[in-house]
Amino acid sequence: MIRSTAPCRVAAVRAHAPSFPLSPLCASLLASLALAPLGAAAQSHATDAPTLQAVKVVDSVPTPNGRINLDTPVETGSRLGLSPRETPASVTVVDRSTIEARGAQDTQEILRAIPGVTAHNAPGSIGVSYRGFGSGSIGQMFNGISVQYSIAARPVDSWIYDRVEAIGGPSSFLFGSGAVGGSINYVTKTAERHDFTEGQLRLGQNSLKEVSLGLNRRLGGNEGTAGPQHFARIDLNHRDAGNWVNGMHTRSAQLATSLLSDLGGGLSHTLAYEYQNEHVDRPYWGTPLLNPVGGELRIDPRTRFANYNSADGVYAQRVQWLRSVTQWKVSDALQLRNTFYAYNALRDYRNVETYRFNASNTQVIRSAAFLQRHDHEVLGDRIEGTYRSSLAGRKSDWAFGLDVSVNRQTRFPLSLSGTVSTVDPYRFNTENFFSIPGMVPGFKPDRDNKVTNTALYLENRTAVAPRVHLLTALRHERIDLDLINRRAVTAAMPASYSRSYSPTTGRIGVVWDIAPGANLYAQYSTAADPPSGILSTASFADVMNNSELTSGRQAEVGSKIDFWGGKGTATLALYQITRRNIATQDANNPGVTILVGEQSSKGAELSVGLRPSTRWQLQANLTHVDARYENFMQGGVSLAGKTPTNTPATVANLWVGYAITPQLQASAGVRHVGKVYANAANTQWQSAYTLLDLGLAWKVNKTSTLTGRIRNATDRLHAANLGSQAYLGAPRTADVTLHVAF
Repeated sequence: MIRSTAPCRVAAVRAHAPSFPLSPLCASLLASLALAPLGAAAQSHATDAPTLQAVKVVDSVPTPNGRINLDTPVETGSRLGLSPRETPASVTVVDRSTIEARGAQDTQEILRAIPGVTAHNAPGSIGVSYRGFGSGSIGQMFNGISVQYSIAARPVDSWIYDRVEAIGGPSSFLFGSGAVGGSINYVTKTAERHDFTEGQLRLGQNSLKEVSLGLNRRLGGNEGTAGPQHFARIDLNHRDAGNWVNGMHTRSAQLATSLLSDLGGGLSHTLAYEYQNEHVDRPYWGTPLLNPVGGELRIDPRTRFANYNSADGVYAQRVQWLRSVTQWKVSDALQLRNTFYAYNALRDYRNVETYRFNASNTQVIRSAAFLQRHDHEVLGDRIEGTYRSSLAGRKSDWAFGLDVSVNRQTRFPLSLSGTVSTVDPYRFNTENFFSIPGMVPGFKPDRDNKVTNTALYLENRTAVAPRVHLLTALRHERIDLDLINRRAVTAAMPASYSRSYSPTTGRIGVVWDIAPGANLYAQYSTAADPPSGILSTASFADVMNNSELTSGRQAEVGSKIDFWGGKGTATLALYQITRRNIATQDANNPGVTILVGEQSSKGAELSVGLRPSTRWQLQANLTHVDARYENFMQGGVSLAGKTPTNTPATVANLWVGYAITPQLQASAGVRHVGKVYANAANTQWQSAYTLLDLGLAWKVNKTSTLTGRIRNATDRLHAANLGSQAYLGAPRTADVTLHVAF
């Protein structure tokens, strides 16, 4: 039940769930609304619908599991709004039709379409691996905005998202620091300039019930009439489901709503608000590994569905986004855009989180009781523009801008590392969390982290020859980090501490159109990254010991081609990334970290899309990466030559669609993930595994489609993430979805 006490305030969803006040966004909302009167100054009756880039129309329309879409402009590969084909980098777009065709239920499942990406939902360490680097070295953004915190990318039901875009390799020059392995951008649905309605009902195993609704309408006025035009959109999603893990239950809701106003004179404004609420009862925190723990790791199949968390363990989050986007098409050459944004999140954890077998594998030892709250908010503004011009008689386009943001986070940890209980692995009951000695309700703040970021950027694309384009970019940032201690002051934890960083990153790339529908490209790019952890959660030790950001360097070459008379598309990328200045132990003094570590990644990515006939569609990608530490110490031991944990050398995906009849479509998806290591010494590992998904879609009529899916059809037992314990992937599950659109 949602209780409204004021226009800018909402309370908790459940009586026992935490209350999440919305007041921090009230001022943001008022500020964004204040931008709307800009349109009142426009005296023209024109009803232009300005954007920062033009849309290219191609004859052969890509299909969800067929040809790769290389010709639609994207936001993530360049600030100039270039298409993937025009960008000298590996750029992937997972659009709405692909999300629906593959039945991706959440953002984690969407990420599987990106070449070389693996994603896991291990509680407390939700993350992504991309080109051999983990979450802390990957930029994850929402509508081009980074909240500088990897757990903010917790899986969200996919209904409210229009697409996901990704660019591989160092890309801090686009949206800021923290993007050595690549950048991923989750783009939300917003209002469109036509009317439509859609709905979806999904039912499945484990008591899955999900209902979704989307509505887009013109508000007053008719098409072609003079004066402002307004369009509103609302997308709602609610999920209630058990889990394949015993005792776990999730309730979640998402809202995305927006108002698009064409104000005349080339001016438009979009006001968008998003709300996400999730409450997980007794969340799954992993499965113990059988002893002896070494070599290939073993999981007792009898513990596959066991949940060793407290009986009343909780994960809860409330997330809010507000964006005010004003666009002005000053002329055919000059376009400006201002984005004001506010983010507010509250996350609560209450769990027993570590489980291991005793030496004889007859008991499970439960430890690490943890009570935590994250209070997180981001406020920022971005002013940007594009300018179409010429240089020495050749086309030369520019993008420029100023980014300013303030990121604040306070954490409230209370942890007990000792043993909570020892239980029978197969028949057990667990305690209520606050019956654990030392655990009491309430939150005590640890420290406040404040990150202030100011950045200037410039990007240019120039035609240096009739079929050759040079792309350059430069970004300079000023990052100020301020820590305030909210607990006892010691030498290691002073009352406050501050540090500033000033990274400059960039790219230089060239694209050569060697033939119609075929090109070659090369690019050199750089990135800056926090040396230890994430700045928004950095500890006093992180900041005091690490005086510089790490640096990332990448050289990449590749090609993007159409072939087989337009029936096929393919992309190939070869790259080498080096990350230097990693915080590592001093070999002569293991208690001290020094910035001399180095990690490298060399790899190849191949993607192919085919539509050989009207019935068949095929899309596949294959990646191979050699990721290793070149110079790194841990526990007084050199890890040089070792592979980072949870980084598979090979990842391959295949999706096939076949139209049995015009109304009946069969599909299959195969995913292969190579061997991964569970520890930095590479003495523990999981062998490669392959998963199979099956689907059958029946187009009932022009507006309705019924789809049945079986996920992990072979019921493969596998770990999605490994550490001191295993976080298992889902077993075989089935669901049915009815989608209606008109």
